[in-house]
Amino acid sequence: MALPLAFNAELFIQLLVNGITLGSLYGLIALGYSMVYGILKLLNFAHGDVYMIGAFAGYGALTLLGGPLSPNIAIAPLVALMFLAAMAGSGLLGVVIERFAYRPLRDAPRIAPLISALGVSFFLQNSALLLFGAQFRSYESFVLGSKNPEFFEPGPLTNPLFVVKNVNVQLIQVIVLSTTVGLMVALTVLVAKTQIGKAMRATSYDREAASMMGIDTDRVIATTFFIGSLLAGAAGVMFGLLFSQVFHFMGFLAGLKGFTAAVVGGIGSIPGAMLGGLLVGLAEAFAAGYLGGRWSDLTVFGILILVLLVRPSGLLGTRAIQKV
Repeated sequence: MALPLAFNAELFIQLLVNGITLGSLYGLIALGYSMVYGILKLLNFAHGDVYMIGAFAGYGALTLLGGPLSPNIAIAPLVALMFLAAMAGSGLLGVVIERFAYRPLRDAPRIAPLISALGVSFFLQNSALLLFGAQFRSYESFVLGSKNPEFFEPGPLTNPLFVVKNVNVQLIQVIVLSTTVGLMVALTVLVAKTQIGKAMRATSYDREAASMMGIDTDRVIATTFFIGSLLAGAAGVMFGLLFSQVFHFMGFLAGLKGFTAAVVGGIGSIPGAMLGGLLVGLAEAFAAGYLGGRWSDLTVFGILILVLLVRPSGLLGTRAIQKV
């Protein structure tokens, strides 16, 4: 029996590929939310703007190395240096934010650090606006190749890696997914096997008891912010490579969707953050593909409301360590 005419297998598979790619970005952002919440029970609403700063740091590295029109070095080392600049810059920014915006309020009522997080978010947005202007900064020529009024010439990152019945899988999509998987595996190993990972788990379980046992909780918390912000910086560069543009307000909506992913997956859970990111990315891609772009955000935040009503702890929230 033939499938209904309304079902297009090629479109479905293409949306599936796009959704997984987009969900990888949201998953990396969600990891930062989950790590900070697991340690401090703090919702770091400035995290999306750290992601934005990472995207601009990657663009800055690209500009210093010749710009998107004519880079001075080969594509592979150039992309690696962009990731390095974005991850280092975002990581250091996360440490600075923790030291000056959150640490003085660590024992204050919970509303105080939340307001501080919102203030840092607005500060970063407007600082980027003043420094870089409101115009979009483009990776376009670097990603797509030369441009003229008639066509866009595919470049090395947007050339299809393979095509199966009109379903395109681009090299940049494979790079994004493989990089995300690598970073998540590295983070999982770090938390489960290393000394600093054990200190993170102890601090998350009981910060005061960990301090009395000789753990430098300030260093652990700063390290947590550094790692979470580092992942956000990597996601910022991936966004620029995927969508060819960065701008000062890009962190707001991406931060909200990363937070949604963390809540849906179970905030405080590393696997939950990645699962939530994939679900949010898939929901956005399929809603845009079948219902239209106007429905994508409504669908994502509708899922957030549904999960909070049905399972407030998130899909994998039971795995989060609870302080007793």
